[in-house]
Amino acid sequence: MGQVLHGGATTTEAIHRAIRHSEASLKALAKHYGINQKTVAKWKKRAFVADLPTGPREARSTVLSVEEEAIIVAFRRHTPLPPDDCLYALQPTIPHLTRSSLYRFLQRHGIGRLPDASGGKPEKKKFKSYPIGFFHIDLAEVRTEEGKLYLYVAIDRTSKFAFVQLVEKANTVTARAFLDALVAAVPYKIEIVLTDNGIQFADLAKNRSGPTAMWRGHPFDRACRQHGIEHRLTKPNHPWTNGQVERMNRTIKEATVQRYHYDNHDQLRQHLDDFVAAYNFGRRLKTLMGLTPYEFICSRWTSEPKRFSLNPIHQMPGLNT
Repeated sequence: MGQVLHGGATTTEAIHRAIRHSEASLKALAKHYGINQKTVAKWKKRAFVADLPTGPREARSTVLSVEEEAIIVAFRRHTPLPPDDCLYALQPTIPHLTRSSLYRFLQRHGIGRLPDASGGKPEKKKFKSYPIGFFHIDLAEVRTEEGKLYLYVAIDRTSKFAFVQLVEKANTVTARAFLDALVAAVPYKIEIVLTDNGIQFADLAKNRSGPTAMWRGHPFDRACRQHGIEHRLTKPNHPWTNGQVERMNRTIKEATVQRYHYDNHDQLRQHLDDFVAAYNFGRRLKTLMGLTPYEFICSRWTSEPKRFSLNPIHQMPGLNT
């Protein structure tokens, strides 16, 4: 690796070495290299050719005394407080301590971030990976000037493909119709659906073990069996189990009913259709390595064609060019 010179350097180690071994006079060497005679004399006397390091030999603060530095280091190492809280606690004792000087000092001493204490935050775990075909389904309530509507939302756990439907009533009939529409809209086989314990998707817990429950069956469960889909339920009072679709619900509401006023239901339906189409076919997602949900599905079509009932390219919006 070559020698790294500072911006004002006029000589190099090679020049220093040549000066030391030269028999010429100081005046001749100074004229040859374009430097001062005192610089030539300095390198003649030195036993080494490297520049001496500049700056203080020991890094220390220009605004803090040695005692104040010791106080800060001890306080930081013996308290789990973040740097800003350390600043507020130390300023009554060290009034001239500022936020910028404290952060520089902590960074210089390598204590800007303290190691995690044992028994602290649990280790993060990754979601279990599933092939495409695992859908999270949820139901939300939205409003327009005409009144209340119910929004069914489904999102694939792996491809992030979203499907929505607005209905006027939330019951077993509309839930089953939504599942039928979802199966028709998705170009691949749906293996699993995960829902909450709402009456649209499952019987009440107290009625699931009744004498007629096993024979009657919930309409949504019957629809799942008809399509060969496994129906899973979240644990009661644990909405985060279905967190993916809960987050999608929030995204949809932030882009529609929380931002715009709709005079009627048709306006909301049109805007919702446009938003979901833009999401599925145009929004690049970090979790999909920069692909859109549609592009991700097409990539799976080339690697796992047996999972598909339809070529997804046939669902591409716009003209086929």
